[in-house]
Amino acid sequence: MKDRCLIIAEAGVNHNGRLDLALKLCDKAKESGADVVKFQTWKTENLITRNVGQAEYQKKNTGVDESQFDMLKKLELSYDDFRKVKAHCDEIGITFASTADEPESLDFLVSLGIPFIKVGSGDIGNVSFLRYMGSFGLPVILSTGMSTLEDVRISIDALKNGGANEITVLHCTTNYPCPYEDVNLKAMITLKEEFGLPVGYSDHTIGKDVSVAAVAMGATVIEKHFTLDKNMEGPDHLASTEPSEFKSLVDGIRIVESCLGTGRKEPTEEEKKISSVVTKRIVAKKPIAKDELFSNDNLCVKRNDVGELSRNWDQVIGKKAQREYKEDEGIEI
Repeated sequence: MKDRCLIIAEAGVNHNGRLDLALKLCDKAKESGADVVKFQTWKTENLITRNVGQAEYQKKNTGVDESQFDMLKKLELSYDDFRKVKAHCDEIGITFASTADEPESLDFLVSLGIPFIKVGSGDIGNVSFLRYMGSFGLPVILSTGMSTLEDVRISIDALKNGGANEITVLHCTTNYPCPYEDVNLKAMITLKEEFGLPVGYSDHTIGKDVSVAAVAMGATVIEKHFTLDKNMEGPDHLASTEPSEFKSLVDGIRIVESCLGTGRKEPTEEEKKISSVVTKRIVAKKPIAKDELFSNDNLCVKRNDVGELSRNWDQVIGKKAQREYKEDEGIEI
C-alpha cells in the first residue's frame, strides 16, 4: 500500500452508533499518528438474520445477552453519517476507510471514494462477494482470521477472478482480546511465502508489542482496534487501544522501520571512521631485520592505524620482510 507500514486505527463500531463519537475517533486517530481511521459499514437487515446469538467475547464485553441483530442495529451508522465522517477526515487530513459488510454498503463506500477495499475475516470464503469486491479494481486488504491456508487461497482466487490485482493479506486471530499464545505471528510469514503477496497483521492483542514485532518481521500494514476509552460500553472497546497507547504503538513502529535499513551487510560511514582506530592489524612483536621471514615469533596483532589487516595473517606468515621494522610498527607486504 505504501513505502512504509500503513497504520490503520480500527475505529470499527467503537462509536457506539453515535456520529459525534465517530468524529471524535477521527480526531484522536489523527493526533495519535495513524495513517487511516477505519470503520465498518452495513445495513443490519442485509447483514444478519434476526436470531443469531452473540459471540462469547461479545457477551462478555457488553454484559448484555441479546441477538447480534439487536446489538448491531444499535451500532449502525447511516450512510449520511458516513458522508459526514468522510468529509471530516478530509478536512483534518486523515484517510477515511471502512469495511463493507454487504454489497449495498460496498457500493456506497466506493461511491464515497475509499482508497482500498477492506475484507473482514467474516467474509473469508464468501466467493461471490469477494469477486464483486475485486471487480472495482481497487487495492484490497484481506483479513484472514478464523481461516486455513486453503480458505485464504480460495478467497484470493475469488478476488483475482473478480479483477483485483493489488492484494495485501493480513494475518489475524479473531479473538477479542487475543491471548499472546494464540497470535502465531509466524503464520504471517507463511502467508507471504505461500502467496507471494504483501502481508500485514490485524492485531487484537493487548498492548503494542505484537504489532511492533510484526513490522520487524515484514508487515506492510498494521491494523489495531482504537477507542476513546476502554471502559465504554460495547463489544470491542475492551480489546482496543486508547489514543495515548496508540501513539506509543505508532512511535514504536516508526522506530523499528528506521532500524530495518537496506538489508545489505556493510559498515556505515560512522563505522568506517571508527574502524580506522579500532581495527586490529599485523604489527611487529619485536624488531625485525630486512629479509627476515615473518613468523608467529616476530608478529602479533594489535589495534593500529597502519599495516595489514589481521584477516591477512596467513598471507603474511612466511613472507620476507622488505625492510626493517621496529616493535609495534605495522607490517606491509
